[in-house]
Amino acid sequence: MFFFVFVLPPLPYAYDALEPHIDARTMEIHYTKHHQAYVDNLNAALKDYPEWQKKSLDEIVHSIDKLPKEIATTVKNNGGGHFNHSFFWPLMKKDGGGLPKGSLAQAIDAKFGSFDKFKDEFNTAAKKVFGSGWAWLVIDKAGNLCIISMPNQDPVQMMGLKPVIGLDVWEHAYYLKYQNRRPDYINAWWHVINWDQAQANYTAAGGK
Repeated sequence: MFFFVFVLPPLPYAYDALEPHIDARTMEIHYTKHHQAYVDNLNAALKDYPEWQKKSLDEIVHSIDKLPKEIATTVKNNGGGHFNHSFFWPLMKKDGGGLPKGSLAQAIDAKFGSFDKFKDEFNTAAKKVFGSGWAWLVIDKAGNLCIISMPNQDPVQMMGLKPVIGLDVWEHAYYLKYQNRRPDYINAWWHVINWDQAQANYTAAGGK
């Protein structure tokens, strides 16, 4: 019997919690329709592969190159979508924003020169994503912070990277409120970022 191995994680706030920066209707659709679809499609793709059903989502996104070729693309797209969104929701909170603190703030200053320079570089990466994708702050294989973009729902783990901050720049993340004004959405997002979660991600990724 096939069990639904993966499920939609609870959203850590109400749909309207991030207003006015991210509207409630967008949050509801993004979470209940788009993220749910990634979960459903991932479960369907793994239906006949019980050995992969036993793996955690983290194990799967670290092992895209080991997947059977018949399901590799589907699992990359939907497993990546499930992981990326599960990572994304806690990175936002009501009354978020401000500046990072602690070791992450120090690492950002050391790498980029200042928070403002980091923010500019991150915004540029997010704006330049062609079509759909994500902008990421990651820790690379050498243990350094770096900013990258990834197409579609490709997980950064495919590149041997560890995620710290990720921003979804698919149109479904912002179109109802911002239409084609992606830069406005990116600027608004900094008002809801959860720096406590970003710090926790940095520590979990091995940041000092």
